[in-house]
Amino acid sequence: MFVLPAILGALVLGGCATAPLGPTIAVMPAPGMPFEQFQAIDAVCRQFAAQQAAPYQGGASNSGLTSAAVATGVGAAAGALIGGNSQGAGVGAGVGLLAGSAGGAGSYSDTQYSAQRAYNIAYQQCMYSKGAQVPGYAAPRYVPPPPPPAYPVQPSYQPAPQQPTYPPAQPPAQ
Repeated sequence: MFVLPAILGALVLGGCATAPLGPTIAVMPAPGMPFEQFQAIDAVCRQFAAQQAAPYQGGASNSGLTSAAVATGVGAAAGALIGGNSQGAGVGAGVGLLAGSAGGAGSYSDTQYSAQRAYNIAYQQCMYSKGAQVPGYAAPRYVPPPPPPAYPVQPSYQPAPQQPTYPPAQPPAQ
């Protein structure tokens, strides 16, 4: 009787889990950095940040589902004990589902905050390491890569002289 509300609540809370949509911090291209290059490193860093925040996302979904399921079961048991019949169990399950959903929403919110924070930190680290300007940190000096040489580069060292080779030693005759 109380299984249907529990399943419905779990599905509703499971559908609420969302990955961070993107960074919630401002990052700018370093002075002199072409915007196209900034866009390219932004795409790479968003993917990196999403991978780093993935473990937190699973926790967000699980915390809401667990709270709703446990509270539904406790509510059904309490309703059955207090009401003494299956109708009391159904009412208790409904009340437990509502209370569990509220508690699950709170713990989901906390876990979602942790996921967004992990995403932002990973995104900032990646963007900074690739030369972008991150608030609160001195902008790294952008140095464009050197152009390829127009002529083949000659080695500036002399190759080692060839060592003489000797035939393998013969085993002693018996």
